[in-house]
Amino acid sequence: MSSASKELPLAADFAPAGYDDWRKLVDGVLKGASFEKLVGKTYDGVKIDPIYPRARDAAPVAGRGPAEPWQIMQRIDHPDAAQANAQALQDLENGATGLTLVFAGSVGARGFGLPGTKDAVAKALEGIHLDAGIAIELQFPPQSCDVVRHLVDLIKSRGTDPAACDIRFGIDPLGARAMQGSSPTDWSEIARGVSEVATGLAGTGFKAPFLAADGRVIHDAGGSEAQELAYVLAAGVAYLRALDSAGVPLDQARSMIYARLAADADQFLTLAKFRALRLLWARIEQSCGLAPKPLFVAAETAWRMLTQRDPSVNMLRATVATFSAALGGANSVLVLPHTLAIGLPDAFARRVARNTQLILREESNLDKVADPAAGSGGIEALTRELCDAAWLQFQEIENAGGAFAALSGNAIQPKVAATRAARDKNIGKRRDVLTGASEFPNLHEARATVLDAKPVAAPSDSEAKIHFEALAPIRIAKPFETLRDKSDARLAAKSARPKVFLANLGSAADFTARATFAKSFFETGGIEAIDNDGFTDPQALAEAFKASGASFACLCSSDKAYAVHAAPAAQALRDAGCARIYLAGRPGEQEASLRDAGVQDFIFAGSEALAMLNDAWQRIEAA
Repeated sequence: MSSASKELPLAADFAPAGYDDWRKLVDGVLKGASFEKLVGKTYDGVKIDPIYPRARDAAPVAGRGPAEPWQIMQRIDHPDAAQANAQALQDLENGATGLTLVFAGSVGARGFGLPGTKDAVAKALEGIHLDAGIAIELQFPPQSCDVVRHLVDLIKSRGTDPAACDIRFGIDPLGARAMQGSSPTDWSEIARGVSEVATGLAGTGFKAPFLAADGRVIHDAGGSEAQELAYVLAAGVAYLRALDSAGVPLDQARSMIYARLAADADQFLTLAKFRALRLLWARIEQSCGLAPKPLFVAAETAWRMLTQRDPSVNMLRATVATFSAALGGANSVLVLPHTLAIGLPDAFARRVARNTQLILREESNLDKVADPAAGSGGIEALTRELCDAAWLQFQEIENAGGAFAALSGNAIQPKVAATRAARDKNIGKRRDVLTGASEFPNLHEARATVLDAKPVAAPSDSEAKIHFEALAPIRIAKPFETLRDKSDARLAAKSARPKVFLANLGSAADFTARATFAKSFFETGGIEAIDNDGFTDPQALAEAFKASGASFACLCSSDKAYAVHAAPAAQALRDAGCARIYLAGRPGEQEASLRDAGVQDFIFAGSEALAMLNDAWQRIEAA
């Protein structure tokens, strides 16, 4: 008797089933269609199969140790340092174990941030004991690099032992220059400055790491997982070389570097990405003749996935992202508050961001097992594929002369732009779904509350001598939100939104599915859908359309009902003065007759939704 049947006696009553048995069942369901229909593909071209065998020889990836909790970081970014301090104290009192001080103009500032002054640093940290096990991380632009000195001076003035502090100084001129698209000096001078600061901090007694290889600049700009990993490797190697050139032993130099990755709502890709980074960095260490040691990896939930519309869904996205980063072995996690895309988050949004982590760590116990995904066939395969793809791209960056040379020579940016364009295309077709923005919109949602704080201008970079294409951050929901903004403005100006009349044909059983689809389709663009109980009489349909106040109409029904009702309905709507007639569904063999009757566009899953909505708005604004 097998071990499985001993553990589960009922299993003995069933014949063992393998992959071939599963394929036979799947092929029966596919009915001759290609199995490739079930195979997904990432933006790096990595295939994702529908099922994987167990990875029996896999070993846990060395990272955060078992039962070692990750640091619960909280973002401190209020432009008023006194207000920032009040937020920091509240966060620490309510479960945060670390603070990320975000300064204006940094990669993660998102329009806000602390001033980079000595007074602001002191006020923001007033009453906070930096030697009490609280993790501190800095995010600042090169123009505000004095914040490092300000923090060091503050610690000295307090008489605090630097070795007792847990501070990641976040020095990352590469990331900041990549986002800004400029630099006042070449890499040799930057490298010297980086080395001097890092060795100076070490000499003063501060514990490493000091330098951040930050992948957010790639992720924020729309890049792929492998592109983000390759850039982090290249940045880390650039800092490693800089320290080596300054005479720092490699074993000490590597400890001065940590990484930061974006965590988004793609659970499996995020989990695999964090695992892959550790394996890739271990390969770098081995190439340097070093025995690998676990790299400190910080996680931050992704900016580009945040939506202004239906922002409560951002809580769910952040939960999945935190879950994935935690299981992927992140040493620290920072959750962006769910209203950050709207403005400066209030106390409620900050509390939700903090409690997202507390619940996952303290109640779900996600920190109790080291690398729980080890041995999972799908995760192991995805991790391995990401490693291979990222290593190839890392080699390309190295062949271009390293991270700074690749950036200043615009070798990285076009590849990120190509991925962003492919992503934008899928967003526009609603293949990549953004709940609340590109799918299931709520035109009547209440506006989320944020603090009354004006955006902060980034410090100027007037001394820039080297210019290249910037890796500007994006939010992928923006194109749909722009249309919603137009709708809100029209509502405010004319007391009504533009409307589309749902020309429901036949019975509810005939039209409900496609009417629901059409309502979501048009309202993602801010065009209000006017629903009804359905029609079989074309004249009654035309009268209802004229009474609705809508400019457009969309026929909604089943293919069977379309064969009977669509053409006369379209003709009646055209005679009633309908400016644009849509039909929900693929036209098939009826396309010519439907167009002859007056149907001008067809909406269906995978159609050019954003392009069609933009076209509709051009007609609305031209009327």
